[in-house]
Amino acid sequence: MLFVANLPKPKPGRASFSIAFQNSATAAIPQVGQVRAQSAWRTPAFCYSAAVSWEQIIGLSLALVVMLLGLVGSIVPGLPGTPLVLAAAIGHRLYFGAASLNNVVLIALIVLTVVSLAFDFLATALGAKKFGATWRGAVGAVLGGIIGLFFSLPGIILGPFLGAMLFEMIGDKEFKAAAKAGAGAVVGLLLGVIGKFSLCVIMIALFATNVIYRSVN
Repeated sequence: MLFVANLPKPKPGRASFSIAFQNSATAAIPQVGQVRAQSAWRTPAFCYSAAVSWEQIIGLSLALVVMLLGLVGSIVPGLPGTPLVLAAAIGHRLYFGAASLNNVVLIALIVLTVVSLAFDFLATALGAKKFGATWRGAVGAVLGGIIGLFFSLPGIILGPFLGAMLFEMIGDKEFKAAAKAGAGAVVGLLLGVIGKFSLCVIMIALFATNVIYRSVN
């Protein structure tokens, strides 16, 4: 004899509620993915890449690479420092026009380049003057620095020293006092290097911030 249990039948309301819940959960999954995709596109990198073209991004990157070479050149002999930074900025302006730096920043870069070139030689002369050199020693330090440019690193260091010392000895100064003036010229040369490096950093920062701001806006 078989006993058949009378199992309760599921109520239609509960079944329809379960099916509706599953459908809503399934439909919510793509929406979560869409929200994540939208939030990813709102990051600064995606916003900048959407605002400018790849040509502008590559052009800015190449200009910054050349400027970094100029930054190295402000320390290492044989490479131009601030002039190379200025040349990269002018090249970027000529190619991209309105998408590049504005006239105010370009003029500021030109002024900073002239200041850095003048500061390089003035620091050498002032350093010699600080260590007791006369006007002869200051002139000799500048001339020695110019001649030393043609003889790589040893010439750049020894040129101001020998120039200041030689001109002081021509002015009837003793060897010890002349050598002290030459040492002051070398100290001034090192201060000039620090000044050129700082000006290069300022120029690169001005260029990069201005170009990015103008490209996005």
